[in-house]
Amino acid sequence: MGKAVIFGASGQDGAYLSRLLARRGIAVTGVSRSGATRADVADFARVQTLIKDAQPDYIFHFAANSTARHEALFDNHAAIGTGALNILESVRLFSPHSRVFITGSALQFENSGLPIHEQTPFHASSPYAVARIQATYAARYYREAFGLHTYVGYLFTHDSPLRTERHVNQQIIADIRRIKSGRQSTLEIGDMAVRKEFSHAGDIVEAIWALVNQDTHAECVIGSGVAHSIEEWLRYCCRRSGLSFAEHVRPKKNFTAEYHTLVSAPDRLKSMGWSPKISFEQLADMMLEGRDPAL
Repeated sequence: MGKAVIFGASGQDGAYLSRLLARRGIAVTGVSRSGATRADVADFARVQTLIKDAQPDYIFHFAANSTARHEALFDNHAAIGTGALNILESVRLFSPHSRVFITGSALQFENSGLPIHEQTPFHASSPYAVARIQATYAARYYREAFGLHTYVGYLFTHDSPLRTERHVNQQIIADIRRIKSGRQSTLEIGDMAVRKEFSHAGDIVEAIWALVNQDTHAECVIGSGVAHSIEEWLRYCCRRSGLSFAEHVRPKKNFTAEYHTLVSAPDRLKSMGWSPKISFEQLADMMLEGRDPAL
């Protein structure tokens, strides 16, 4: 039986990955600031102890404050950037056989509206992007300088019933529930023309697992390569819930979208044998129902 440590295990991706690893007979130590194994990934001494004692085959770094807001500058720097350095240096010192996954993001790339691939240049467009770029270069440094097994997966938009309302897809679902229960009458949304991916978290962690078991590829974009508009999501969810889109949906005033299109070019990922299993409609259905049969 193998062993894995997941930093940021209490989030959506940590929950889905924990279940995937358990199905494969891998013992998981889930680490978060509020979980069963409590630790702050920005605490070097604590990270060293965890990795030295666990001697894991796999380490996954998911810990982050998933927002591009400037106010999260220091939180993102600590969790994403410093956290990656703490993990990588601890692996170098105490567990050099470990395979280490560092989470990257679609938001750290230049975005011209075209599909983003591994060679697309980085763009430090926010403190969140800066932290992700730093973590990526840290992974590359430890791979090249010390021969560590480091992997970076650039995650594109993905959701599940475990998502919080901080994310627009789940915010829409929550508003629809409130409208149906009579607690509100309208749903305000920003730019409905924005196009992005609507992948399922379970599919995304399957892709992460495929990547960390590669010997030929160390980095790849992780996404479906298929974009839908927010309006498509809204219309489907309203129709599925028996609500009138025209009656209940209102544009949010003075809203500026962060991007107009965010989509991956996952050729490298698909060459590893991965393809998504959950469709746009299936994802919406399970989020509307508030449950995932796989959990």
